[in-house]
Amino acid sequence: QVQLVESGGGLVQPGDSLRLSCAASGRTFSRNAMGWFRQAPGKEREFVAAICWSGGITAYVDSVKGRFTISRDNVKNTVYLEMNSLKPEDTAVYYCAADTKRVMSTVLRGHVWDYDYWGQGTQVTVSS
Repeated sequence: QVQLVESGGGLVQPGDSLRLSCAASGRTFSRNAMGWFRQAPGKEREFVAAICWSGGITAYVDSVKGRFTISRDNVKNTVYLEMNSLKPEDTAVYYCAADTKRVMSTVLRGHVWDYDYWGQGTQVTVSS
């Protein structure tokens, strides 16, 4: 019974920045790892970034390393994805996901099946 709501997507030009937010319900948020995934038309949903329960450990797909930053605020029950130097290939629907199957784990997982709660997605379009 966890609800995730993404926001912050939009239409931007290459090189611009966006900050996505994911608001989570429930007090268990602070005990679980969170992740960001994205899905472009006709493609599989792919892992983008993940952050452990405390925020001390993060992981990124190679294509966004150095450009994207995942963070979380356990007081506000919110996870963020700061996206800089956006490229057209970043265009996709971005989904926030929660791993509630494990509590206070430092092991980050990057597969769709590792997460059991998902937001509705927010569209990010990078085009000139």
